[in-house]
Amino acid sequence: MFRIGLGIDSHRYESGRKLILGGVEIPYSMGLVGHSDADVLTHAIMDALLGALSLGSIGDHFPDTDPAYKDADSMKLLAHVYQLIQDKGYEINNIDSVVIAEEPKLKPHMGAIIASLASALSLGIDAVGVKATTAEKMGPEGRLEGMSAHAVVLLKAR
Repeated sequence: MFRIGLGIDSHRYESGRKLILGGVEIPYSMGLVGHSDADVLTHAIMDALLGALSLGSIGDHFPDTDPAYKDADSMKLLAHVYQLIQDKGYEINNIDSVVIAEEPKLKPHMGAIIASLASALSLGIDAVGVKATTAEKMGPEGRLEGMSAHAVVLLKAR
């Protein structure tokens, strides 16, 4: 049995914050604002994983009203979500994702981001797709207000 999940997340930029994507710190003059570390890519992937099994959203599991998740490492939250998937008798077949950001250029960091996510989810790097695109100067991403990410996952029963 297969299950497909879709996740979407977005965060705005702010000076004085680290920019974390897929658990990797990306050098940039701004970071993303959120209750946790605002790792927009990991959040989209978590929502896709949860959605595939109708387990709600990351807001249900890690509410921004709970001080326990203030500045939380999203990779630790991802480990919790991954355990939920395994507990339900599923494994990840593959992930495909895209980050939408005008800046910074992400291509030099893709190998590290993919390796980080693959390691956290016990996957081969060939099972983790991460792409980046710009918004062609349109919308909030194009105006450098923030970035967003979309992810699709395919789960299979063990």
